[in-house]
Amino acid sequence: MLKNKVSSINFKTLLYLVIFSVAIVVFLVVSQSILMKYSYEKYQTDKIQDIIDVIKDYELSMLYRGLENIAYDNSVCIEYVTSTNTISYNNLMVGCGFNDDNTEMTNIMNDIILSNESVRQVKLINKAIDTKAILSGIKVSNGYVFVYSPLEDIDGANVILKGQLVFISLIVIVIASFISYFLSNKITMPITNITKKAKELGEGNYNIKFDSSDVLEIDELANTLNHVSEDLSKIDELRRDLLANVSHDLKTPLTMIRAYAEMVRDISYKDKDKMDKDLNIIIEEVERLNILVNDILDLSKMQADADELKIEEFDLGLCIKEVMRRYDILKTTEDYHFIVNVLDNVKVKADKQKIMQVIYNLVNNAINYTGEDKLVYVNLVENKKEYIVEIKDTGKGIKKEEIPYIWDKYYKSEKKHRRNVVSTGIGLSIVKEILQKHKFDYGVSSVKEEGTVFYFKIKK
Repeated sequence: MLKNKVSSINFKTLLYLVIFSVAIVVFLVVSQSILMKYSYEKYQTDKIQDIIDVIKDYELSMLYRGLENIAYDNSVCIEYVTSTNTISYNNLMVGCGFNDDNTEMTNIMNDIILSNESVRQVKLINKAIDTKAILSGIKVSNGYVFVYSPLEDIDGANVILKGQLVFISLIVIVIASFISYFLSNKITMPITNITKKAKELGEGNYNIKFDSSDVLEIDELANTLNHVSEDLSKIDELRRDLLANVSHDLKTPLTMIRAYAEMVRDISYKDKDKMDKDLNIIIEEVERLNILVNDILDLSKMQADADELKIEEFDLGLCIKEVMRRYDILKTTEDYHFIVNVLDNVKVKADKQKIMQVIYNLVNNAINYTGEDKLVYVNLVENKKEYIVEIKDTGKGIKKEEIPYIWDKYYKSEKKHRRNVVSTGIGLSIVKEILQKHKFDYGVSSVKEEGTVFYFKIKK
């Protein structure tokens, strides 16, 4: 059951991008508020250290002019205190502590002078107005130079940046909305098209074509659905062929059975020889029906994994000879020739009955498609690692493009086979299922107008 609250990709893309944009803006505002003071304080502290280094290097003759340049260039206020007088530089600067009647700072300056230290720095904190400053005292040859530098943004840059960030935030949200609208349409349009076509595919239109886009994941989905469409089209065609062929294979013997049964009932019951001949035909047709039904049941069981293998050790050569004895009747009645070349004492492990069924179906297939000479070759050869069973006919061969499909149920080739007495149309499908369950290699090779060889391999 679907949840009550379901939203489109367009809306979710818009929502997520707006949330992302707002989160970035909030982060910038908060980080600016927290980090600005720290950054500005560190900047001022480093700047004061540079000023101290410069003042310490000044000679007395350069000190007066140099202090003035330092004060105005670095936005600090300076007092040069000697034993005789005090000279101020840039004391009109906003926030200059030397302008205040500050007894505490005066006492600190006197302590620095009395300490006779070369350099001392004191951090001043005014809790009443929440401001900070650094007072540095540098000893020179004839007195002390005091540098006062506020650690607060006295120019209001922080306030200006906050205002700008609010304005930028609104712009970012608007831009994010436009971008999300464009992106969501860019993404959802091909998805919407795929959804519409997928519904048509589900309704049985297997000729549908899924278009690609410039998005990798959507292209992969479209390609996958195109493959699904092609496979479903093939399956649907095979399904129709299966119904047609099964109907035909069932109808033909049933028609024969009915016709000969009526003949026995109405005519040949008076003639024993004629009646026996008609009854034999009925029995043969019943056997054809039995083979067809059994083959369909066997294939269904194997595909449903309901048919377990019974692995045993047996002689593969004797197994082949046992199967080939079933075709002795065809040698005399229809002039078929079976050339059997097998090895002796070939011990293998497999399901003997299933392997016999494989050989039987492959030989049946060779009989149906062999040439006018009615030759069928059955060979058992070996290499270092495995035994190879080959069944060869002398027919017209199989087209290269048809080979991948010959293992499908009721796949219809354009060529017509010679006979269909022993074929149900699903023999090769049964061969495929049995060999795959055994995990045996198998295949087919065919040469036009020379014949076809089906083979499978069993490891020693």
